[in-house]
Amino acid sequence: MSQETAIVIGAGPAGLTAARELLGRTDIHPLVLEASRQIGGISRTVLYKGNRIDIGGHRFFSKSDRIMDWWQNVLPLQGAPARDDLLLDRRVPLSRVKGAPDPETDDRVMLVRSRLSRIFFLRKFFDYPVSLNLNTVSNLGLARMMKIAMSYASIRLFPVREEKSLEDFFINRFGRELYGTFFKDYTEKVWGVSCDRIPAEWGAQRVKGLSVSKALAHALRNMMPKERSIGQKDVETSLIGQFLYPKYGPGQMWETVASLVREKGGEIHLGETVTGLEPAKNGSYTVKSRGSTSGEEKCWTGKYVFSTMPVRDLIRSWEGPVPSEVQTVARGLVYRDFMTVGLLLRRLSIRNESSIPTVNGIIPDNWIYVQERDVRLGRIQVFNNWSPYLVKDPDTVWVGLEYFCNEGDDLWTRPDREMARLAVEEMVRIDMIRNEDVLDHVVIRMPKTYPAYLGTYDRFDVLREFTDSLDNVFLIGRNGMHRYNNMDHSMLAAMTAVDNIESGRKSKENIWAVNTEEEYHESK
Repeated sequence: MSQETAIVIGAGPAGLTAARELLGRTDIHPLVLEASRQIGGISRTVLYKGNRIDIGGHRFFSKSDRIMDWWQNVLPLQGAPARDDLLLDRRVPLSRVKGAPDPETDDRVMLVRSRLSRIFFLRKFFDYPVSLNLNTVSNLGLARMMKIAMSYASIRLFPVREEKSLEDFFINRFGRELYGTFFKDYTEKVWGVSCDRIPAEWGAQRVKGLSVSKALAHALRNMMPKERSIGQKDVETSLIGQFLYPKYGPGQMWETVASLVREKGGEIHLGETVTGLEPAKNGSYTVKSRGSTSGEEKCWTGKYVFSTMPVRDLIRSWEGPVPSEVQTVARGLVYRDFMTVGLLLRRLSIRNESSIPTVNGIIPDNWIYVQERDVRLGRIQVFNNWSPYLVKDPDTVWVGLEYFCNEGDDLWTRPDREMARLAVEEMVRIDMIRNEDVLDHVVIRMPKTYPAYLGTYDRFDVLREFTDSLDNVFLIGRNGMHRYNNMDHSMLAAMTAVDNIESGRKSKENIWAVNTEEEYHESK
């Protein structure tokens, strides 16, 4: 009897997790088709002249023990091989955490990193999430603080408004003044539409766990020194103090997983764009692909299909019968795209910054949310702080400037040199750098980074009902499910799909339940 095959579309976190799980738990042979020439999807690491770029920033943190264990089985944790021993005092420098492996001598290792993100607004730094402390009061001024307090008090005293939009969602939790100060402009910069046009479901997906009271309680707990477990299950995701991170960025994790898949007999074919899917009479599926280099069309056959490709493209490629309403919903799905401008600098030159800078003006932040209205820049990553091993020359500063856009718009289509010039101009305008300190630049475009809850998404259940009816076809991953999942959610969806194959379960409800249950919520 010939071995059964599963065709996995996409070599990102969800697809590679599915392939590794199949090899470890079943006799099914995984065959992975990846359209690009790189492993990792949006969790790849891009190498540029010895410097590495993490596209979007990937904290390796999950409230799922299954995921935390999985990661550490692939890349061992620095200095603490047993998970029960992962109690690290954040005040202890990483160089003094004892044990094996050692990041100075071992390449395959997960670092433990302190997490700091802040908001840049009014040319000043605010805690993220916003905290009620002297720095916030000083930056905002007493008059604005009073307005925020009164606005928040009113929403607590009077009945909440019906949540028809994301704007309603934010106002119900933070008050109109705080929403207008810290949430409205940045959210609209990310999605390109006003908050009153974004469904409240986006908030339920990404913001549900965070509130003013939880942020205050967390601030009070942090005033008392104590050992902190890397698991941090009692902490909202936006409030975590530390996270795991591969020595050479997130792509190292997925390149290592890809090697493990190949070692166990799995296949991974890069540069193969899926162009068609056709159900066969014997219950199997034929997947067609075209090679990006040769242009050759190939056919692959398998009993199972795991799809992480954008579901809009999956429906367009489906060669079996598709109801017209399903086609309409698929065509109307909306995506938001993303660009990173990597800047290599001699130093940062940040004004109005009260924290003590380190060498070359590097502040301690992993990333900075740019709330300023006079620039299109959305977020700044300081790669030196994610991992010092992302930077070739430790005497330089390596930053990623992130722009949210739509494929084909004026940002997306700008020549690289013009895009880099805009990024430098905006960084100079907000007093972050000086022109003379720019050494080099690179521009990276990443399409369909964010599946949006816009367009026909309010009718997505029609599309889901159709795909759920397809035996042995599993939608997983952020774009596969058209859901704004984190990396661990995408992995859990893949694991759950393999669970279902093992158990013979036909319903896919438990796959869609990932990131709807309370313990999986991200807080932003």
